Amino acid sequence: MHSPWSRRSFLLTSTASALALTASGLLPCAEAAAADAYEALRAKWRTLVLGDGFSPTAEPFKSRLTELGATARQLRDTMAPATGSLWPDASYADPDPDTDQESYGYSANVVTGYSRLNTMAQAYRQEGTGLTGDAALKSAVLTGLDHLYTQIYNENQARFGNWYSWQIGAPQHLLDVCVLMYDQLSAAQVANYCKAVDHFVPDSAVGSYTGTSTGANRVDLCRVLALRGVVGGSSAKIALARDALSPVFPYVTTGDGLYTDGSFIQHTTVPYTGSYGSVMLGGLGMLFSLLRGSTWEVTDTKRQIVFDAVEKAWAPFLYNGLVMDGVAGRAISRGLSASDAKKIQADDHLRGHPIMSAIVLLGQGASTAENARWRGLVKGWMRRDYYSPPLSDPSLGLTSLARLKGVEDDASVTPAAEPTGHRLFTNMARATHRRPGWAASISMADPRITYYETGNGENLRGWHTGSGMLYWWGDTYANGQYSDAFWPTVDPYRLPGITASRKPLSDAAGGDWGASLPDVKWVGGASDGQRAAIGQYLKGLQSTLRARKSWFCLDDTIVCLGAGIVCTDGAAVESTIENRNLGPTGTAPFQVDGVSKPTSTPWSATLSGAKWAHIGGHGGYVFPGGATVKALREERSGKWSDINKGGATTAIARKYLTLYVDHGTAPTNGTYAYQLMPGASAARTAARSADTGWLRILANSDDQQGVSVPAQGFTGVNFWFGGTVGPLVASAPCSVQISEKSDGTAVVCVSDPMRAQTSLTLTWNRAVSAVTSKPATVTSATTGASLKLTFGDLSGTKGASQRVTVRLG
Repeated sequence: MHSPWSRRSFLLTSTASALALTASGLLPCAEAAAADAYEALRAKWRTLVLGDGFSPTAEPFKSRLTELGATARQLRDTMAPATGSLWPDASYADPDPDTDQESYGYSANVVTGYSRLNTMAQAYRQEGTGLTGDAALKSAVLTGLDHLYTQIYNENQARFGNWYSWQIGAPQHLLDVCVLMYDQLSAAQVANYCKAVDHFVPDSAVGSYTGTSTGANRVDLCRVLALRGVVGGSSAKIALARDALSPVFPYVTTGDGLYTDGSFIQHTTVPYTGSYGSVMLGGLGMLFSLLRGSTWEVTDTKRQIVFDAVEKAWAPFLYNGLVMDGVAGRAISRGLSASDAKKIQADDHLRGHPIMSAIVLLGQGASTAENARWRGLVKGWMRRDYYSPPLSDPSLGLTSLARLKGVEDDASVTPAAEPTGHRLFTNMARATHRRPGWAASISMADPRITYYETGNGENLRGWHTGSGMLYWWGDTYANGQYSDAFWPTVDPYRLPGITASRKPLSDAAGGDWGASLPDVKWVGGASDGQRAAIGQYLKGLQSTLRARKSWFCLDDTIVCLGAGIVCTDGAAVESTIENRNLGPTGTAPFQVDGVSKPTSTPWSATLSGAKWAHIGGHGGYVFPGGATVKALREERSGKWSDINKGGATTAIARKYLTLYVDHGTAPTNGTYAYQLMPGASAARTAARSADTGWLRILANSDDQQGVSVPAQGFTGVNFWFGGTVGPLVASAPCSVQISEKSDGTAVVCVSDPMRAQTSLTLTWNRAVSAVTSKPATVTSATTGASLKLTFGDLSGTKGASQRVTVRLG
């Protein structure tokens, strides 16, 4: 793509500006000599903002550029500078400036002002917008910059509302505009804008790696400092930004950042791979690219941790182009904004696409092998995203669109298939399970990981998302299950997989920013990388509810057990087996034990002694030994504003098919047991139910939960307390998963989810001839008629699986 100005013109104007800045005293003489270096960085940032490698006359870029021009024209024509506002609908004149919710809105409008100017500046610089180089648009942008500086964003203004607006949101857009319009700005204007940024984002903002200066926020602050240096010609600012990135790279053991198991935490207690993690990944990609080859290049060798995290932390949560909602925090409530004139509904797919683009950008600075693998991953996700094709994503910027289009058109890139396997993220109480044809994710909570996060008036009813929610998607079906207005219309007390009291909770119950943490220790499990035994000791949010929940993740099913369910709230207690979003008109067929049920809405029934059930186009459910299950078809309506104060107020309706176990209002030892079989046909579901020996439930109590599947050589037990379950004897609480192989070996995986055991003995009553590999935590291993493993101190293993490989005797 070509700029309407030549590089020579840019250099001439930029050099003249640098000399003017020097004369004004803003730049020392030594830095004047580096004017070309700063201009090179500005040129590079313009490319990162505007994109390159695409034709403005080819689709999908032509239409997107035309749309950009139309938006910029509308913004130009409606801009009306006045005291307290730049646009009439975005007042920043807070009559009572403080840090309450109202002030948050006023401070957000400062960001809105600069964001709109950024859109106008991009339309001015981009070819094909119909406003390229337009004098009236240029004048409007410059007028807007001076207005906001004079009125609100200057070195004398005290901040109010949300700190983010002043330190990240506003300055990022301001500095982008400064780079895009640099040759049109006077030295005095540049000096003024730099003074404003210095006031709100002083060097001390990155002085310590604490508070709001960690993880994704730290990367955003470094972007501001780096661009402040690029715009103002300050080598010290750019160097500070580069060096302040270093605390982001190392693995952490508590709080915000990346963990060795692939977990990513922001706000101390919130799994945030799909939201803040996306921001961090994208921000690092841009800064690495900006500084690459310059005097200020990022050379910290620990940046390799970020490269490793692409496949270790982000890829496990991407499926067919979407990023799983269980690691998106408050973002799940940001569907349709009341202020979005374009009415674009955000969802898991639209959150996944920028991550894919960031991976492509990051790959440009990674090794050749990494870059090739990542481009294959991205191409595979793009090809399989039938529900929301990335190249048609209306919210994706031109730069990201160009990167993804480049991967799509690159014939040398072979799309990577979805992998199979299990990933257990013990440090953020999350798990993913991938099998041919489907993928699933489990969300839990423990003393380190919050039930859910609310804040800024967002995610007001996410109360039970950490109570064992079990998400799942098919390869060619149901990829819009949580995308299609699920969050404002689903019953928040009946999320799939959870056990919950229907005791009414107030919006934002538990407090902002992940304040509420359950007082439980046994949350986690054991996995060999393909299968898993996972357990959660659940205590309800603002409830007396307690329950033991287990998931055994196998080759074509997830076996779900619940026991010890007690509650004295006086409200109904339910375990939700499934709650499928069938869309606005959904009439998916439903049958129980081979008998078709009504497809009309509303409909409900109590299914006594049910052996199996099947939802057409989705999957099957098997109830070992029969169960009493309640089924419900209903149409539910809601508004995005119900769960997000900034959401649209238009009512939406979706139809749901729900299966749940009613434990009554005062259960003392409630239980449940079922198999989830994603994608299974009715015939396969019925056959699994009829094969009563396929699954053996070894225990389902408040003490232990365990199953064995002889056909798959699988045994899994969650010992809530030590004891004997089937062939296993444990001296203390632990999770055990065993996979017997066809080659006469077996893998025994043991973990201490409580992170408390200083000694543990596990006996497997199975003939074993030899131990072929074991971790250092195994202090002794005895073979023979049975296997006896003695583990030393497991408290420092962070709940990770300790893997022992044996040869069966």
